[in-house]
Amino acid sequence: MPKDPKQGTPDAGYSAKNITVLEGLEAVRRRPGMYIGSTGPTGLHHLIWEVVDNAIDEAMAGYCNEITITLLPDHMVEVRDNGRGIPVDIHPTQKISALEIVMTILHAGGKFGDGGYKISGGLHGVGASVVNALSTHARAEVHREGQIWVQEYKIGKPVAKVKAVGKCKDTGTIITFHPDNSIFETIDFDWKTIVDHLRQYAYLSKGIKITMHDRRSQEEKDKDKSAVPYPNTSYQFFFEGGIASFVRYLNQHKEIKHDNIFYVEKEAEGVKAEIALQYSDDYTESLFAFTNNIHNPDGGTHVQGFRTALTRCLNAYARNKNILKEKDANLTGEDVREGLNVIISIKLREPQFEGQTKSKLGNTEAKTAVETVMGEQFAIYLEENPKDAEAIIGKCLLASRARNAAKIARDAILRKGALEGFTLPGKLADCSSRDAELSELYIVEGDSAGGSAKQGRDREYQAILPLRGKVLNVERARIDKILGNNELKSLIIALGTNIGEQFDITKLRYHRVILMTDADVDGAHIRTLLLTFFYRHFNQLITGGHIYIAQPPLYSVKVGKDMKYAFNDEEKEIILADIASKKADKAAEKAKKKEPEEIVEADPETGENESVVIGGQKVNIQRYKGLGEMNPEQLWNTTMDPKNRTMLQVTIEDAELANETFEILMGDEVEPRKKFIQTQAKNVRNLDI
Repeated sequence: MPKDPKQGTPDAGYSAKNITVLEGLEAVRRRPGMYIGSTGPTGLHHLIWEVVDNAIDEAMAGYCNEITITLLPDHMVEVRDNGRGIPVDIHPTQKISALEIVMTILHAGGKFGDGGYKISGGLHGVGASVVNALSTHARAEVHREGQIWVQEYKIGKPVAKVKAVGKCKDTGTIITFHPDNSIFETIDFDWKTIVDHLRQYAYLSKGIKITMHDRRSQEEKDKDKSAVPYPNTSYQFFFEGGIASFVRYLNQHKEIKHDNIFYVEKEAEGVKAEIALQYSDDYTESLFAFTNNIHNPDGGTHVQGFRTALTRCLNAYARNKNILKEKDANLTGEDVREGLNVIISIKLREPQFEGQTKSKLGNTEAKTAVETVMGEQFAIYLEENPKDAEAIIGKCLLASRARNAAKIARDAILRKGALEGFTLPGKLADCSSRDAELSELYIVEGDSAGGSAKQGRDREYQAILPLRGKVLNVERARIDKILGNNELKSLIIALGTNIGEQFDITKLRYHRVILMTDADVDGAHIRTLLLTFFYRHFNQLITGGHIYIAQPPLYSVKVGKDMKYAFNDEEKEIILADIASKKADKAAEKAKKKEPEEIVEADPETGENESVVIGGQKVNIQRYKGLGEMNPEQLWNTTMDPKNRTMLQVTIEDAELANETFEILMGDEVEPRKKFIQTQAKNVRNLDI
């Protein structure tokens, strides 16, 4: 990408004829989830990403080097770039302005035809038109060819034609929009979510300045709890080092094995490959792959090419330097990936993805290009940096020895046939169904809760695995140590997928794995340990949507024979208010006399159980400290019955942030964890000690 973008220069090759129309916009408001993923907070923020993606496309084409995102009062968002500006001339076949086409017709833009963009991003390629369709009102302002052009829209439809409103000397596009609150669950934007996403954009687009402003009202800022750690109203990201800076950022809480980050940016086979890596003392691999700035969590051909070249280069170097003797076996892919922190970012003309969310790249030329670039340049790096090469090879050899030890342990536990049912752990109460899609595994804290869950479950499709105590923290443990832990060993065998290199997602015995722990500090700790285990060693279970967190109630509220459950303090107050309103008529006379309506008889020691008299009727309130306090019927009705239960599905919306958080909370370094706790303490409302 040129350092000085071609701003202000007329581009004869980019005009209305480059805007290709594929289809109209009718379905967007009817089924918004098809285009932006959901109508929750993720979909809301996706509106910003779609507009920013268009600006990034201009940057990747070399015409833009500044992008500014501003949160305005009343839930408005403005995205400004200094690119060429969307064409405004009349389209040859549609007979309207190209700006109106881009803003009002789905799949219309410079990325679909020839002459607009050679490479482009955008999660679904739907861009500004979908943002417009899902906004109550929007405005497009284009600075181009010395004129300022404007068009405004209501619910995706133009208010008037595109018109010139003044003169200008700069070029660029300004899109302003207000999300439609009749479509979205919330239109409150999350400052931290946006800042973290923009940081990633900046790392992947070196030399591009991305600025974020918060101009919301104080009331809107106060509602955004994520803004607390970010007191400043503006942030600016600019990384000349690009993804090399990204790797340095990812490793800030780790002990690195070598000083010099390997970095290469080179084109081969028509593919521009950019790779940066550095080894740390971790036991797991941290890899992030991108195509045209789109994150590919499931990897693809570019990752295959990288891994092939990495393993070959390290083996060749170790052989040439006589570090690996003739009798020694080669390092495996698993050996060379331990402790590896790598970013792979490629740009190509026609990316081919698997799935609507573009999670995996399928282009064969990407494999060849990355393998070629990585193979040539990494071999040079090893020769020119012998101290770094020695540290990397040493790390890999240590991993190899540990792998052999782990293989012995794994073979003893997960030998062929060990997962066929007859060696399932004795503590597992399995379900009778063998249909994995219907089957559920509840991982329950403690034998007491396990007993209630076993009695209350539906034996046809619900299996129960009680775990005793706190499981091993796997953030700093190799597989041999994990397999030596009885609780985790039982869990691995119950899942049926094996672990490490032998992991096979198709062997998963339960398509819903549900963590069910107590609603206290110990329960939260156990849940965090289990999530660390799944994130580091069973990541596909999370990305595949198989991991859930059960939501047991915190209170039961009983009036006579009528029992209701509350999952938090707010729900408890709503239930009590509802009971009070039903008794309002009977209590009206007492209220006039100002007689007290509520008498609280709390446990003087714990305060956990209390009786409240409302309208002359006694209401019993019980606070559940643990799942074991519920009988089987209560546990089934509140937490396990699909008709009544509430569960949270575990997702990884931001893998880089999740990776950093696990390292801070579960790693060896105390200082980052202390800093995190001090920063977040002010956000904790109820601390159960």
